[in-house]
Amino acid sequence: MTNITEQRNDRFGDMDALSTEELMYRINDEDAKVAAAVRQVIPQAAAAAEHAAAGIAKGGRLIYVGAGTSGRLGVLDASECPPTFGVSCETVQGHIAGGYDALIHAAEGAEDDADAGAELIDSLDVNADDTVIGISASGGARYVIAAVKRAREKGAYTAAITSNPNTPLGRAAETEIAAITGAEAVAGSTRMKCGTAQKMVLNMISTSAMARLGRIRGGLMTDMVATNEKLRERAVGIVMRAASIDTERAKRALELASMDTGAAIRLIERSEA
Repeated sequence: MTNITEQRNDRFGDMDALSTEELMYRINDEDAKVAAAVRQVIPQAAAAAEHAAAGIAKGGRLIYVGAGTSGRLGVLDASECPPTFGVSCETVQGHIAGGYDALIHAAEGAEDDADAGAELIDSLDVNADDTVIGISASGGARYVIAAVKRAREKGAYTAAITSNPNTPLGRAAETEIAAITGAEAVAGSTRMKCGTAQKMVLNMISTSAMARLGRIRGGLMTDMVATNEKLRERAVGIVMRAASIDTERAKRALELASMDTGAAIRLIERSEA
């Protein structure tokens, strides 16, 4: 495989001699290339989102598996789905090589543990209704590859998010989402452009899947459950706009629905609030 993520970027050969501002401008120039790279893989990302939505509709789950930065980004996206879309913590899950301690302490050797990747999938009782997405910038993390292979053996739909073409991970999955962002400012530091691309792809997959499931209406979080003051204020605005009602009626509906935005909208639609 061509390991683009380990190549040196010639624009940064003199980075230690640059002023701080000039260095940042060059990094920003590189970051500006990421969106175009992600755009090239939208068809593949869309396929993953549609499979995820279809599976969740049947009681399945969207499961991210990654190592290092890639794993952390999967956990980040999964953790935001319950407050944003009103799904359970089981519905969208993120798993990282080395376990949750690896979220705050680097566990670099954990990505080589193929047995642990396969065991994770076994422990989750993955089945044909699940979608398992492996995330690895290099496409070579054995933990992630083993997880994707085992998930596919169990009948789950699998996808791979990488930043290199034709990788072992990409070949292991049904759908390869290879956003090629090029050499990093610091060679091999895939927390940079690769990580940004991964975050963008994950955002698109989870958001699009939830849109297909009807958990977003008109760009609004219509299934959000308000659990703090900021979210309660947001919920009032969402209900007002979604149901075309005034503030007081929106507040009453939310109180009746225990601050569940989707339930409040349904009460109004049935003229019960």
